[in-house]
Amino acid sequence: MLRGQTAIITGAGSGLGAALATRFANEGANVALLDIDGKRAQEIAGRLPSHQTLALQADVREPDDLQAAVAATIETFGKLDTVIPNAGIWDYNRSVTRHSGAELAQVFDEVFAINVKGYLLTVEATWRELVKTRGSIIMTLSNAAFYAAGGGPIYTASKFADRGLMLQFAYELAPKVRVNAVAVGGMRTDLRGPAALGLETRSFQQTLDRRPARSNPYIPLHDISTEPETFTGPYVMLASSREAGNITGAIINADGGIAARGFQNSAGGDEL
Repeated sequence: MLRGQTAIITGAGSGLGAALATRFANEGANVALLDIDGKRAQEIAGRLPSHQTLALQADVREPDDLQAAVAATIETFGKLDTVIPNAGIWDYNRSVTRHSGAELAQVFDEVFAINVKGYLLTVEATWRELVKTRGSIIMTLSNAAFYAAGGGPIYTASKFADRGLMLQFAYELAPKVRVNAVAVGGMRTDLRGPAALGLETRSFQQTLDRRPARSNPYIPLHDISTEPETFTGPYVMLASSREAGNITGAIINADGGIAARGFQNSAGGDEL
């Protein structure tokens, strides 16, 4: 479906980003894997056809890193069709009641620098090339962009901000660039926490591993898979001008149906 396209994916060294890089390459796309840890990006790229991949070290908070990555992508593959701002960190549900104002200020600056400024700067670095190809941007959002308890107040605010960025970019870059998003649910990834709280080495997968395998009684699809590759389909569809050429400013919710939960303590029922 994506044969001949070129995509840039940030946070591609692990988790959803790595799964997206793999899926896009399998769909025939050339993929530039950007990650703050260049070795992790190289490891993922090493599992894929070498002529289709380019591993690059880039900190999404640094405009020069992103500009250099775009230049390298164009030099290698000749064009850019799809950009997926995906790099992020989580706040581990840390409530406003658990920390001092000074601690919250530090966490806010760190989370927003990666989750929001990183998305803004990724778009700034790439939009000119996307205009040339009439390409698309697909932003990774979260159920926290719609609902409480997908994170603490800082992570939730960052994902609401990303939702606003997506809509604004869809407006500003139309009609030449489509801009959409996928709001994913929790999955087994290496998503880390803020260094300001000493959580930079803690993985989100450790949180999910405490739950029964493939079971979440709080969402309608109880046995929704939490493996990153199962979330990649909407991105492939949105990246295709044939399948989604008339879609912009839209969000696909891939969260197991949280909006349909209702008022029961658990979703659905044994009688179904």
